[in-house]
Amino acid sequence: MNKAEIVEVLEDIAVLLELKGENPFKIRAYATGARALDTMEDDLGDIIADGRLGSVKGIGSALVDKIETLHRTGELDYYTELRDSIAPGLIEMLEIPGLGGKKVKKLHDALGVDTIEGLKAACEAGEVASLKGFGEKSEEKILSGIANRGVYAKRHLWWAARAVAEPIFEGLRNLPEVERAEAAGSLRRLKETVGDLDFIVASARPQPIMDWFVGQAGVVEISAHGTTKSSVRFESGLQADLRVVPAGQFAFALHHFTGSKEHNVAMRQRALARGYSLSEWGVVKRDEGGGLRPEEGDEGGDLSLGESRITTEAELFRFLELREIPPEMREGMGELEMYAESGGTQEADVGDTIPPLLHASQIKGVFHNHTTASDGKNSLEEMAAGAEALGWDYLGIADHSKASYQAKGLDDARVFKLIESIRALNDSGESPVHVFSGIECDILPDGSLDLETATLEALDYTVMSVHSSFTQSEDAMTARVIRAIEHPATVMLGHPTGRILLRREPYKIDLHKVIDAAIANRVIIEINANPHRLDMDWRLWRRAAERGLMCAINPDAHQVDGLAHYEAGVNVARKGAIPPEQILNCRDCAGVARWFAERR
Repeated sequence: MNKAEIVEVLEDIAVLLELKGENPFKIRAYATGARALDTMEDDLGDIIADGRLGSVKGIGSALVDKIETLHRTGELDYYTELRDSIAPGLIEMLEIPGLGGKKVKKLHDALGVDTIEGLKAACEAGEVASLKGFGEKSEEKILSGIANRGVYAKRHLWWAARAVAEPIFEGLRNLPEVERAEAAGSLRRLKETVGDLDFIVASARPQPIMDWFVGQAGVVEISAHGTTKSSVRFESGLQADLRVVPAGQFAFALHHFTGSKEHNVAMRQRALARGYSLSEWGVVKRDEGGGLRPEEGDEGGDLSLGESRITTEAELFRFLELREIPPEMREGMGELEMYAESGGTQEADVGDTIPPLLHASQIKGVFHNHTTASDGKNSLEEMAAGAEALGWDYLGIADHSKASYQAKGLDDARVFKLIESIRALNDSGESPVHVFSGIECDILPDGSLDLETATLEALDYTVMSVHSSFTQSEDAMTARVIRAIEHPATVMLGHPTGRILLRREPYKIDLHKVIDAAIANRVIIEINANPHRLDMDWRLWRRAAERGLMCAINPDAHQVDGLAHYEAGVNVARKGAIPPEQILNCRDCAGVARWFAERR
């Protein structure tokens, strides 16, 4: 069993223990262990082989044997017996929004319900509303959640969620009662998928804002409509939450509802170490006995700290002796250590230790794109015009090779015809955009390539990708891809795990070995910026970038509109902290041509 699968098992165990009402410390141990394993960058197999698993922070001795057993056998008797001891209907209830393990247990203990059908009947009879801690609104939400659980359980691609969020955000900013407004949550952190939308607004007159929010076009359900918080849901199932706070609390609320749980825990611990209590309400001085000093602040968060006030996130970070941590980095993965100030001053440690994050304006072109020569929807000339509209200097065309017959892939003869078409366009001067000739060449099941070496060498560059035989073993897939990387004609590796977000899991492959091979052979690994892929994952890029792996951000565009997806790839590069100098797209046309030539 691989690391991701083991993480899922540990998370599942934590929830199952909650359903059984187990000791909170035991529950937390599994949740913490899952998080520690998920964020661990070293290869799990290597850590186990070296006997280092027990020294990983967050993985206690009780979990070491279970993780090793799962890794070795793919099974765990403890987990199987735990699941078998709980009625399947109770586990299904966890799919209903707002119902966690504790609430499901309470419903079961109080009403005896152990199926969704039984829960629905209890709600319809008013039994849930009578329970302490629930009430009529909770009952209504549960019934709505049961009716829509298939839709509500979905996560949403960041690209699709942003399309919903932008008009809400603009609408909020245009309201006269709004002083400040920002989107928060996983959307602001640029996560590849989003569970719901969060908006934070500063205002002294919240009611008109709330009324506008719940009255938006496209709202199909109003889950809450209060004076400081409202929630709505759209037809896609995407939920949007709005919180209105006093102006003095805005920075704290925005920080709190932006950061991951792990980031916020680390920030609170840092505040405590400095004698303060930090929350979404504000930061308050603690007395020597650990209690709060009310005179130092108030619940509204408008805290006076000597002669200064915290009114922005930058000031909050500075108060805790941190440089401002960009929202996309707030994942609880060591960013506080990365952004810690040296010597307690902002200026003392600026510049060299943290690479600047990429900006979309630094992208000068992209390489993995398709035309009507294979399965694209637009011609070569139309794609070049699309690149010109985006202000790019160059565009790479990489149509499919012949093994992708369903995509009208090109054989060797057609590749040479495409090269001639690209050369003619460049020579004509019709477009200010220089077009580089490339190919997306299939990596065949044995690791050989789909085109003749002479054909590949005639191109400016190549992108090698897996499009078949996804069920190979991890060892076979890894060896297959590494063989392709070691081919002298290989310039880039395309979508290295083959994942389709929310639809298809990655195929089994040891990406640590693949990254090693790419670095050794001076091969680029792309960020496939198609919002459905975003592959290679940002979690792997942080360590890979530190080791010098080169990157190219490629939209894998099959039509002109798809070129805009490069922005989603920029998100991945930012979350992965890839320095711009290691991103080929940040070089000008001459710089790219020089890099291709030097690779030969």
